[in-house]
Amino acid sequence: MKVKICGITNLEDALAACEAGADALGFVFAEEAKARNRYVDPEEACAIIQQLPPFVLSVAVCVNEPIERLAEYLGFVDRVQLCGEESVEDCRALGPRAIKAFGVPAGFDSRAMLAYPASAYLLDASVRGAHGGTGVTCDWQRARDAVALGRPIILAGGLTPDNVAEAVRTVRPYGVDTSGGVERAPGKKDHERIRRFIENAQTPIS
Repeated sequence: MKVKICGITNLEDALAACEAGADALGFVFAEEAKARNRYVDPEEACAIIQQLPPFVLSVAVCVNEPIERLAEYLGFVDRVQLCGEESVEDCRALGPRAIKAFGVPAGFDSRAMLAYPASAYLLDASVRGAHGGTGVTCDWQRARDAVALGRPIILAGGLTPDNVAEAVRTVRPYGVDTSGGVERAPGKKDHERIRRFIENAQTPIS
């Protein structure tokens, strides 16, 4: 089970997540994340990424950025996660380095997401006025329906060390993603919660 720890704002938390076994780290460049203290300046993120160990993916989490800026980010991150109303054309321009995120409202048709040529799809709760990071749990049954389409699905939304094992058993996604679920304060990670989250996410499915 692949694990992404999102909302990284400092080197200490980044290295702790790597030490605990995270496969990917998310750096939130969306301005709206400032309200939860999870925003990090791209230059700061670049400095952190340069000190990461090998084989840990870096992901820029973006909302409705111009394609030119997304291309700039790809100069120092491995993937860009598109969490806004980005177009199919934007995804196509970024090729396999794009992850497209979707809120999952009632009536969500997972087949519609396949129009976006991304390397993976992240499914989160649908909350009016927000593009993720709300701590609200995604609809796991609809997420499982998306998994059945055979494409890599990353499950996000309200995941914590206490519910991630159940989420993995229920949805069986490609990966899981958490931010607030492993915080000790807004924008600051609890390293023990990170360790427990990854351990529980990777518990063998029964």
